[in-house]
Amino acid sequence: MSLLIEGLGLSYGARSIVQDLTLPAVEAGSLVGVLGPNGVGKSSLLRAIAGLQVCQGMARLGDATLSGVPPWRQRAQVAYLPQQLPQAVSLLAYESLLAAARARCPQLASYDLTARVEAILQRLGIEHLALQRMDRLSGGQRQLLGLAQALVGEPQLLLLDEPTSALDLHWQLRVLDCVAERCRTQRAIALVACHDLNLALRFCTHLLLLAPGGAYRFGVPAEVLDAEWLRRAYAIEARIEHCSLGQPLVLADSPLLKEASNHAEQP
Repeated sequence: MSLLIEGLGLSYGARSIVQDLTLPAVEAGSLVGVLGPNGVGKSSLLRAIAGLQVCQGMARLGDATLSGVPPWRQRAQVAYLPQQLPQAVSLLAYESLLAAARARCPQLASYDLTARVEAILQRLGIEHLALQRMDRLSGGQRQLLGLAQALVGEPQLLLLDEPTSALDLHWQLRVLDCVAERCRTQRAIALVACHDLNLALRFCTHLLLLAPGGAYRFGVPAEVLDAEWLRRAYAIEARIEHCSLGQPLVLADSPLLKEASNHAEQP
């Protein structure tokens, strides 16, 4: 099973933000980091693939067309986690996970649904949240619960919009390790929008870097992030160094003031 994106275009009103985005087939097991500055269309791209935003072109998972298809028809295959945290309602965290599992996998028996819920709580290390009410969770805890809701149905495609934005470093590492493991062991595909380039370099098999003006670059991390494209996308002077373990790291030295003033116009 692979994800195909061909000729995808997105606009904010009259302003085009993503133009004719065409990628090589994204194969099962891939974890793709979707990178770029504010306003270039990272969230809109994920929403379009999830069927929540009008777009030009086509996104297809295996034989199933995704773009333009209502999300309820995709629920067994696709899980979308928006930036907005799950609503703070009076349900217990465990109850919300069980409801998510039942909605995505109505064919499973109650015993199997319960087993899935308990497994994802254990894998993410959030068993202590199971019997807490959602309206009493912190922002970071609600973000962890939102990820658990996305994972519990074992979808083939995960669309995660900044899933670590409310988390401290421990939980950022834990979440991305869990997503990477899910891709490896269950042959899922994940597209993860994020702003932390070094986390993306550490966990992602591929990167999609979106730049202002509709330019983009896709490939393995070593091919995508270099000084030229960091300058083009983020208006910064930056370099790629390697730590003592051989892991590549982005070191940002300074903003480019002229380009940064144009950058500031982006939402």
